[in-house]
Amino acid sequence: MRDFKPEDVIGDYKEALLALYGGLSRLVLYTDIEIPYPDGKLIVSTTDKNGIITHVNKAFVEMSGYTEDELIGSPHSILRHPDMPSVAFKDLWDTVNKGEYWQGIVKNLRKDGGYYWVKATVIPNIRNNEVVSYTSVRRKPSRTKVEDAKRLYATLK
Repeated sequence: MRDFKPEDVIGDYKEALLALYGGLSRLVLYTDIEIPYPDGKLIVSTTDKNGIITHVNKAFVEMSGYTEDELIGSPHSILRHPDMPSVAFKDLWDTVNKGEYWQGIVKNLRKDGGYYWVKATVIPNIRNNEVVSYTSVRRKPSRTKVEDAKRLYATLK
């Protein structure tokens, strides 16, 4: 996973250095441009136990702005927006590592610096009583839930 390049970003941007899961860090460039989540689409991806992307669907590629080749083999945190509090992802990992599903509203960062909101459901894939991977399904969230999440996340940063 590489840092952002100014030539990939559309519009005026801010910079942030993110501390990511697993001790990784990444310089991101982000804008205030929201890309509306399209009606009727589901974003689906699968990761291994360490959060490395192993499968993406077409809707994921389209919404993220990355190519399939850029996504496969990258940590799912490639989408981490600096407005997302780390405690949200700690809760996600704590929950799915227990073999339980997690659901929440997430602000994702696009390759072009824009963002989009999703209602995410992360499901552990269990084989022989062991978590072997995770599948994440994202859908369009209600604007009410997005506004609630914005208020909550502002208090957690």
